[in-house]
Amino acid sequence: MGVIAGTRTAGALPHAGTLALTTFTPLVWGSTYAVTTEFLPPDRPLFTALTRALPAGLVLLAITRTPPRGAWIWRAAVLGVLNIGAFFPMLFLAAYRLPGGVAAVLGAVGPLFTLGFAAALLAERPTPRRLLAGLAGVLGVGLVVLRANAQLDTVGVLAGLAGAASMAAGTVLTKRWGRPDGVSALTLTGWQLTAGGLLLVPVALLIEGPPPALTGENVLGYVYLGIVGTAIAYWLWFRGLSRLPATSVAFLTLISPLSAAVIGWAALGQALTPLQLLGMAIALGGTLFGQTPARPAVGGRSPSPGSGPARQILADESCRTR
Repeated sequence: MGVIAGTRTAGALPHAGTLALTTFTPLVWGSTYAVTTEFLPPDRPLFTALTRALPAGLVLLAITRTPPRGAWIWRAAVLGVLNIGAFFPMLFLAAYRLPGGVAAVLGAVGPLFTLGFAAALLAERPTPRRLLAGLAGVLGVGLVVLRANAQLDTVGVLAGLAGAASMAAGTVLTKRWGRPDGVSALTLTGWQLTAGGLLLVPVALLIEGPPPALTGENVLGYVYLGIVGTAIAYWLWFRGLSRLPATSVAFLTLISPLSAAVIGWAALGQALTPLQLLGMAIALGGTLFGQTPARPAVGGRSPSPGSGPARQILADESCRTR
C-alpha cells in the first residue's frame, strides 16, 4: 500500500489506487484487436510487434538516459525476451492459427501459470481461493469469446500456452528482481521494450521481409499502439508490479478480452449475447476474487533482497494485509 517499514511514503497511492491504475493496462490492451483490424496493414503481426516495442523502448531510454549496468544487462535482456520478444510472436502465432476465441482462452490461463511461478520463485503459496479464481477466469473468458465452430490446431495451442507462460514468468521475475537503486519503473520499461524489440528485428525481417508501405491511417494506428498501448501501458504494468503481489497483477489480464469484446460491441457494431454478458460477470468475479493476498509458504524462500528496491518490495509486502 505504498508502505515502507511500517510507514506510509509521502504521496503514495493506496492499494486500491495502484490497482486501478494498473488496470488501465489490460483495458488498453483490449483495444489492440480493433486498432489492428481498422488501422493497421493486414498480415504483418511481427512488424506490428516490432513497431510497438522498439521505438517506444528507444524513446524511453532517451528520456531516462539510464542504460542497464552490471547484472541488469542480462536481467533486462531476459525480461525483455519473456515479456516482449518471445511473448509477442507466440501471441500472434496463436492468433493466426486459432480462432480468436480459442487464443483468448489460452491467454486466460496466464494467471494459473503465474500462481505456479510465484510459488517457485516468490514463495507465494497458491491458495484454493486463487486457484478457483483462475479457473473462473478461464470459464468466464471462454463464455465471452468462444464459438461453437471453434477448431483446435496443435501448433497454435502450444504457441498460445507458451505465450501465456512466457508472460507469467516475466511477470514473476520482474517482481522477484525488483529494480536497482535509483532506477524508476519507466527506465525498467524502456530496458525491456528495447531488448524485446531488438530480438524482434531479425525475426520480423526473416519471416515477413522488409517493412510495408504505410498510409497515414497506418501511422496513426502504430502511434497509438506505441505510445498508449505499449509505452504507457507497460510502464503502469511494471509500476503496479513493484507495489502489488505478482499474482494480483496477473489476474488483471483477464480484463483484456472483456475489454476487446466491449470495444467490438461499441465501436465495431458486434453483438453481445446474454451468455457473453454472463461470461463477463464470471471473469470479472474471478479477477476480483484473485486480488486476495497470498500467504507466503512456511519456511519457504523469499525473493532475493540483493538491492535496496528489492528490500523495499519485501517491506511493502510484509506491511500489506495478507
